[in-house]
Amino acid sequence: MNENKTNINWYPGHMAKAKRLISENLNLIDIVYEVIDARMPYSSKIVDINNYIKDKPRLIIMTKMDLCDKNETIKWMKYYEEKGYKVIGVDLMNNQSVTNIVKITNEIMSEKNQIREDKGLLKRRTRVLIVGIPNAGKSTLINRLVGKKATTVGNKPGVTKCLSWIRINESLELLDTPGILWPKFENEKVAFNLASLTAIKEDILPIEEVVIYILRTLYKYYPNILKERYNVSELDPDMIEVFDTIGKKRGCIIRGGEVDYDKVCSIVINDVKEGLIKNITFDRVEDYE
Repeated sequence: MNENKTNINWYPGHMAKAKRLISENLNLIDIVYEVIDARMPYSSKIVDINNYIKDKPRLIIMTKMDLCDKNETIKWMKYYEEKGYKVIGVDLMNNQSVTNIVKITNEIMSEKNQIREDKGLLKRRTRVLIVGIPNAGKSTLINRLVGKKATTVGNKPGVTKCLSWIRINESLELLDTPGILWPKFENEKVAFNLASLTAIKEDILPIEEVVIYILRTLYKYYPNILKERYNVSELDPDMIEVFDTIGKKRGCIIRGGEVDYDKVCSIVINDVKEGLIKNITFDRVEDYE
């Protein structure tokens, strides 16, 4: 598979509109929360984000730390810190992560608040723009910050369609945005990572190719997971034997004893989507340096 260039395009109109609205509202914003999936810290970072958030202070929030390969993700955190970003990894299943985000936000705002205080102005509510690709965990993060269900959460891309203000407390409010993707995917590896980890709709790429990519990536980086979950220890060139093995192990048998390959694909995709395959990170720092 060529991992250099591809002509894959998927850019719904609401994403282009969201970028325009962000630019129009940027003067209201103090800080940007950029939400990234810790399982793909490069592929899930919006490539052209600097074009429309300009020089606003930014906090990169790596979500899904409960699902990623922490050793690899820590390398990515260091990678972004060396580029001057503030970075935090969060497991949105616990409240300590939210406390740490608020703490860092206050640290970022301390200088600006001090300037206001020196001028005799009252401290005002911090306004945060929250951006990220579809299904990166933005809605879950917002709900954790609010402490109640404030947004619709789904495990499919494209839940949020417009910009909306959400008050967290007396000192913090968020401007939520729709999930935003790259205008086009010039790197095929990025496109397949996004499809594998449910950031783009499943029909953008052939599902069989996505599943083969997932299985090959697991074989390359996590052969133990492939063996334990699917009883697969080797890959055959056309992957037929692999699909047969998975189908027999998971009961994907149709009339005549044949394996239902469509069902095998659905099982593998859902195993990733539902977080049943854990401790995986598909991006590697050395591939992008």
